[in-house]
Amino acid sequence: MTTESSRTAADVRREHLHKYIARITDACRDPGTRSALRAGVGRDLDHVRPMHRIVAPWLPRHRHVPETEERAFYLVASMIADRPRHTFAVEDDKDDTAEEGTSVPGPEAEGEQAQATDVSSDSATGNPGGAATEGDAQSEPAERWGRSLGYCLGRAVVESPGREREMRVSTAEARLHLLTRQSAAGLHRHLPATVRYLRQTGTDVDWVRLMEDLIAWPAFSGRISRRWLQDYYRQTDEGRNNKSDEADENDLLNDAP
Repeated sequence: MTTESSRTAADVRREHLHKYIARITDACRDPGTRSALRAGVGRDLDHVRPMHRIVAPWLPRHRHVPETEERAFYLVASMIADRPRHTFAVEDDKDDTAEEGTSVPGPEAEGEQAQATDVSSDSATGNPGGAATEGDAQSEPAERWGRSLGYCLGRAVVESPGREREMRVSTAEARLHLLTRQSAAGLHRHLPATVRYLRQTGTDVDWVRLMEDLIAWPAFSGRISRRWLQDYYRQTDEGRNNKSDEADENDLLNDAP
């Protein structure tokens, strides 16, 4: 368990991102808020006016925020909202008290703004905002850093029905290679289509992990791309091995007297 004294800048920001994702997801129960957020898909920051009242309170306030980091907050919020209305029906039924068009409560409502968002870049390592470095990944358990986009695409392939697997392999692999070749602007442009694809396959996206990778992309795109590709091929290879083991077991059972 992480104690207060052992919490790093990355821990603090990760907690803030978890709260942000939870708030945005909860706010999407309101049709007006969901519509305002969804309208931001594929748009730059100068053309997302309806989103500012919802997203701006969660941005860091007491340090310079690179535009790429701002775009990560806006893009992820728009992709969370970019779901068919009926997928929010269950949540809507659970809470009928939300008023249409109300703002998402900001971090100040929980007294955490100063602590959670004023995490500056780690000047000693050149690591923007404390995102996971290669050394971190080697010394920390994998679940600490969540599921990368490559992992999610790999699971979409592995968990697909047999007839669809080959088609999903080519689609997922092509999408992943396209994304890993992009600049930050290109990544933001192409990512919504990949998230829609994952949603169609019933695969959940780890939004916090994705936000951290988007924020760190300008400085660490090569490292993050490598991690996405490695995670994808680990998952698909594991899936093939499991299928092969199942086939061998079935053969043994069929050959048994």
